[in-house]
Amino acid sequence: MDSTANPEFLVEVALAARNAALELCAAADLQAGQTVIVGCSTSEIAGFPVGTHNSAVIGTAVFSALQSVFAERGIYIAAQCCEHLNRAIIVERDVAERYEIVNAVPTPEAGGAFAASAYENFDDPVALEEFFADAGMDIGGTLIGMHLKKVAVPLRIDTTSIGKTTVYAAKTRPKLIGGPRTQYDEGMM
Repeated sequence: MDSTANPEFLVEVALAARNAALELCAAADLQAGQTVIVGCSTSEIAGFPVGTHNSAVIGTAVFSALQSVFAERGIYIAAQCCEHLNRAIIVERDVAERYEIVNAVPTPEAGGAFAASAYENFDDPVALEEFFADAGMDIGGTLIGMHLKKVAVPLRIDTTSIGKTTVYAAKTRPKLIGGPRTQYDEGMM
């Protein structure tokens, strides 16, 4: 049986995604108004090589679970598309004010099922070519690093997999500048 059609598997995936989001919020001390870049391979979640078995139902299950955690805290999701859209980012229009909007609508076949679900479920979605998020979640080795602020710090969270693939998390912090006499704000580390 195809795991993407298995209701128990979808519940397991959604629960793991929700737990990972809760853990990321705590570990990164995320605040209202901040953004989390999410790269998500639904193929990898289902146990297939990236880009070979896109699943709209898995994409929607993961998006809904993450959104239930982040939206309640005023944190925005930035959904990374796959390489067919050059890893464009889907965000709500009000998050995009500092960035140049591009014209692309993700589908499961070009952009990925997770990004397509974000586009369908956001209130006013737009696509961006570049973005610099405050934290990130990489589900299935989607390489989100290019969309994090300059100093990314890996986070160890208890939820290490979603479905049949790995999940990695990161936060960002301001650069440390100066020399040996410089003092730093420990709260920003």
